Amino acid sequence: MQKILSILLTVLFLSACQMGGQKGFMQSDDNISIYRYDRLQYDAAILNSVSALQKMNTESPQATKILIEDVLCLGPVNANHINARLRNYFKDTLLVQVMQDVETKFKDLSWLEVDFTDAFKCLKKNLPNLVVPRIYVQNSALNQSVVVGDSLLGISLDKYLGEDYPLYKKYYYAYQRKSMNPERIVPDCLTFYLFSQYPFLWEQTHRTLFDIIMYRGKIAWIVEKVLKADGSGKLALGYTEEEHDWCDNNGERVWKLMKERKHLESMDPLLIRAYTYPDPIPVLKDKKVPSCLGIWMGMQIIREYMKQHPDVTMAELLDDTDYHRILKNTRY
Repeated sequence: MQKILSILLTVLFLSACQMGGQKGFMQSDDNISIYRYDRLQYDAAILNSVSALQKMNTESPQATKILIEDVLCLGPVNANHINARLRNYFKDTLLVQVMQDVETKFKDLSWLEVDFTDAFKCLKKNLPNLVVPRIYVQNSALNQSVVVGDSLLGISLDKYLGEDYPLYKKYYYAYQRKSMNPERIVPDCLTFYLFSQYPFLWEQTHRTLFDIIMYRGKIAWIVEKVLKADGSGKLALGYTEEEHDWCDNNGERVWKLMKERKHLESMDPLLIRAYTYPDPIPVLKDKKVPSCLGIWMGMQIIREYMKQHPDVTMAELLDDTDYHRILKNTRY
C-alpha cells in the first residue's frame, strides 16, 4: 500500500510540473492576495495529508520546485521518493515547533496584503512595465528569507518571527536578528524583487566598490520612496535612530576616508563585503559603525542627485548606470 501511495504522489508531482500553472495564486495588481503555501506545507509534512501535498504540486508547482531544489536542496523535484524526503525533512522537532509558531504569529496576513498592495501600486505608477509578482508565504527551515522566481515572490515567515524569538538567539548573532522582525518583510521583498528586475550589470561595469554601493543605494532609495520614508535608511536598511544619527554625524568623514584610502575604486571582494553586508564593518575602528554603511552612502548620493534633478523619473534612474556622472551632479 505504501509503495502504491508513493507512486501515486510521484505521478501527481510530475503532472503538476508539466502543467506549470499556479492555480492557487489569484490576485490583481490592485488587490494583492497572499497565498498561504505555508499551511499546505504543514498539512503535507506534519499531518501527512495527501490532499495537501497534491495541492502543493497542482496549485503551486513553481513554488514547490523552488522550495525543494533551491531552498532545501533536497534534489530534483521529480526524483524518486522526493515526497517522503520532504516530509522527513520537516519532521525535525525544532522545525515542527517553528512551523507551529509561524501559524500562531502570522494567523492573519491582511495587514501585509494591504502594505504590499500600496507598495506595488506606487511601483506600477512609476514603472508601468513592471510585472507585479504573485506572492506566497512558506516555511524555509530557516534558509532564505525571500525567494524570487518567474513573476513569483516567496516569503519565508520562519525568518521573521522577531529578533527576540528564542531559537534565533541560539543560532544567530545580534546583528543578524535585527533583520528578522515582521516589519522587515515588505522592505526586504521590494529590495530583492527590484534586484531581480533590474540586476547589477556585471559585464558592463568595473565592479568597483563605488559601482556596487551606487547600485545598491539606488535600489534602497527607491524602496524608501515607495514606502513613503525619508531616505534615511531606517526602512530600507533597518537602521535604528542611533545608527542613523551615527551616519549623519560621520558621513562626510567616512566618505573622505573612502576616497583617501582608494576604497571606492577597489574590486577586493572582502572590502566590498565590509561595506555592503550586514555583519559589522571591519575597516573602521569604531564599534558603533552601522552595517551596510556603503549602501547608506550610495543612498545619500542618489538622494542628493534626485533632489537636484526632480525631473528624473524612477524608471530613468533605474536604467542609468553612469554613476560617476551622477556623482558629479551632487555636492559629493
